Amino acid sequence: PRATIDTAYRPAGGRTFLVREGDDFQTALYKAQPGDVIRLEAGATFVGPFTLPKKPGSEWITIRTSAPDSSLPPPGTRVDPSHARVMPKIVVGRGAAGAVTTAPGAHHFRFIGIEILPRKGVFVYNLAMLGANERSEDQFPQHIIFDRCYIHGDAVAGGRRGIALNGKSLAVIDSYLSDFKEVGAEAQAILGWNGPGPFKIVNNYLEGAGENVMFGGGGDPTVAGLVPSDIEIRGNHFTKPLSWKIGDPSYARMPWTVKNLFELKNARRVLVEENLFENNWGHAQPGFAVVFTVRNQNGGAPWAVVEDVTFRRNIVRHSASGVNLLGQDNLQPSQQAKRILIRDNLFEDISGAKWGGSGILFQMLNGTAEVMIDHNTGLQDGSIIMADGAPHTGFVYRNIQKNVIAGGSGAYYPRDNFFPASLDKVGFVNRAAGDHRLAESSPSKKAGTDGRDLGANMTALSQAAAAGAQRPGRNQLSQRHRR
Repeated sequence: PRATIDTAYRPAGGRTFLVREGDDFQTALYKAQPGDVIRLEAGATFVGPFTLPKKPGSEWITIRTSAPDSSLPPPGTRVDPSHARVMPKIVVGRGAAGAVTTAPGAHHFRFIGIEILPRKGVFVYNLAMLGANERSEDQFPQHIIFDRCYIHGDAVAGGRRGIALNGKSLAVIDSYLSDFKEVGAEAQAILGWNGPGPFKIVNNYLEGAGENVMFGGGGDPTVAGLVPSDIEIRGNHFTKPLSWKIGDPSYARMPWTVKNLFELKNARRVLVEENLFENNWGHAQPGFAVVFTVRNQNGGAPWAVVEDVTFRRNIVRHSASGVNLLGQDNLQPSQQAKRILIRDNLFEDISGAKWGGSGILFQMLNGTAEVMIDHNTGLQDGSIIMADGAPHTGFVYRNIQKNVIAGGSGAYYPRDNFFPASLDKVGFVNRAAGDHRLAESSPSKKAGTDGRDLGANMTALSQAAAAGAQRPGRNQLSQRHRR
């Protein structure tokens, strides 16, 4: 990304006032001035929808729980549902555009320690609707942050979307988004399609049946030439509960529409780093966990593109297939997907037999350009790479020499690769326990053309593992993640 978002909290010098249950929260939003803090009574319920108004100036209006700071985990640590007891609740019923919406040009609002949810048993299309169909630069919402918030659909009825992220300088950090699920349509924790960015999604738990996070779906941009750009996605846990999987012992008998964990349809300058992606299966799509497929969604955005994407130091596991790349939209005119780097990732338990797909590690369709796949470790039961359609230009599978292809035959590959009979012969420290570092005795140790261990840098994956294991007060992300 060329532009990033500073999400550090800096208390302003304005007024602080308490809004109790039964008070008018919307009036408080109208009265608040830049620099003010609105403290919503902890545990109280405020029935929306509520609209963030446009204000003069550039100081922040903070909307937070009245509970003391010590009741929430510190900045840089993710909340979970156990913190709902100290959070005020913004609730919305059926038919509303969202529990939280934005007036044209609304800016500089920060939510801290807030629970946002539908009424019990109600399906809601959006809980936070930050922008939608703005047609000019000055109408976009901007500088809005959700910090340590719990945003969720109804456990039984589900919900279409947690946050519609359409605007400029929008961030979701240290938060927990769950139960976004629907039958017959795509549901997401976060979706953006009509904002220029930058966007920041860091250190969140993200649960969505259709796509957990997607940029470029949901509709065509209403601003000509708009491509969501400068997107930072780090340290998150992307997952789908196995209770959504037909045939799993925990299946809850509701066939939510399942597609993938992360998708880009129209996006540029994207960093996807140190995330944990897990649990994805073949259902409404073939089961690729990560999808970079350029799409002119409704036919009105021929400028749509997926370009300048870095996907590194992530763990992708328990999925029917790995990564799917589409060079050009095969249904509508689009630009070509190009300059995509996939490096230092661990793909584990990528299995068509187990998860209902083909077990392909990388699939490339319809003419990509300048895709580089470098230093990844993949444990899959299907093809390493499957390519089809128009030629893929500038493709680099580094290193073509000195790869470990367990169970492969040297007759089908360039010389100077390695073909151990099984994964157990590779020389992992403890594959059965999930430790995929190479033992000092492994013939793959420092055997790459660049002198590195073959496969992914397992030490660099520690932050991705922490993204899934993190609990309040433990396994906090590095200081770099707290900025």
